[in-house]
Amino acid sequence: MTCLLSPLDILREIGERFKEYRLRYGLTQKKLSDLTCVSVTTISKLENGNLYDISFSTLFKLLHMVNLDENWEQLVPLLPESPYMYKRQKKVQRIRSKNKS
Repeated sequence: MTCLLSPLDILREIGERFKEYRLRYGLTQKKLSDLTCVSVTTISKLENGNLYDISFSTLFKLLHMVNLDENWEQLVPLLPESPYMYKRQKKVQRIRSKNKS
């Protein structure tokens, strides 16, 4: 059985990873703030694990700046089609033709 992380633990992990990406892209918190219109305080709190709530649109703006928005489909992947979604059609009874021999 795996240990499930709390939403706060997940947000802290995202913040730590995000900081590494931001630094690798050579962006300061101020520059990132100017580009995304997200406050430096919010960015700092996210990266330091002190942010307890963030809107999806704000997080998506930040992820976009470090090219992590391309993987959004992995968050909630499409479900494959289920065979149970199709209505079961009643089979048409075949009638044999009468051979006149």
